[in-house]
Amino acid sequence: MSIGCFVSTGRALQTAVDRVRLAEELGYDAAYVTHINGRDALQVCMAYTCATERIRVGTGVVPIYTRTPATMAMEAGTIADAGGGRFNLGLGVSHRPVVEHWHGQHIRKPVSEMREYAQITRAILRGERPPEGDIWKTNMRLDGIGPFPDLPMLVAALSPNMLRLAGEVADGVVLWLCSPSYVTDVVIPHVREGRERVGLTLEGFDIVAAVPCALTDDRAAVHATMRRDLLPYFGLPFYRAMIDRSGFGADLAAYDAAGDDPAAMAAGISDDFLDALAAVGDEAAVRAGVERYRAAGVTSPCVGPIAHTDVDATLRAAAPS
Repeated sequence: MSIGCFVSTGRALQTAVDRVRLAEELGYDAAYVTHINGRDALQVCMAYTCATERIRVGTGVVPIYTRTPATMAMEAGTIADAGGGRFNLGLGVSHRPVVEHWHGQHIRKPVSEMREYAQITRAILRGERPPEGDIWKTNMRLDGIGPFPDLPMLVAALSPNMLRLAGEVADGVVLWLCSPSYVTDVVIPHVREGRERVGLTLEGFDIVAAVPCALTDDRAAVHATMRRDLLPYFGLPFYRAMIDRSGFGADLAAYDAAGDDPAAMAAGISDDFLDALAAVGDEAAVRAGVERYRAAGVTSPCVGPIAHTDVDATLRAAAPS
């Protein structure tokens, strides 16, 4: 049974590299890195790859509007080549504040744009002629490297439409803030529908879910940290729709009613939401929380760090036995 982890770089890249080495020693199958506004995720993946021998590395995820498909394929192929094929390319749409205000691009039709991007990138990686796109147009072929027909491509998805698309065009899906019940009730059915559209089953399809984890004897303190760190997601439309579908509309209403008071916004995030989402407590609680995701249908639950907790100790607590 596969288990992975998310390893962010924080303030020190070397600390993160050492942590990925630890994850490899503990038997983790994969280490993913997010892409926000710090170190570049693909370059971090190269650092992780060059420091390890067995563990897979992956992006969880890179926004498609930050690079052309040709550039993305070149970078993914370079990392895969350096690591003997140990790279998972995770792609995502991101959100309008990031795409438009940071990168000067525009999200118009996220599902169709992801479809086009993924199909072009995959064709280049496979050494095939890329299909003609409406937004991204290229006739580039890799030269002197590849092809990489088996390089796994994963798509970040929350909505039914994006989940169906992931089932159609990708080898897996990357999930964040999706509780086990959401995986069972929404993710699995819609991914399966997408797979069936192209004559495939769920066999071999990787469902990667970040599981916020913390080995701790102070659950209340960890919950307080999580409330603060989750505030931005409660203001983003894609996540709000998913949280509502998950049955936590009351949390959204409390958040909205708080106005501009951050403390009141955070207080609107219920213990029920955090308990459904996270694996927090002693070793037994951490392991049980991870297993809830596996029982819901997640093929690769991934230990996700929670700020101001002992990440290395948590990795040891959740490690394969």
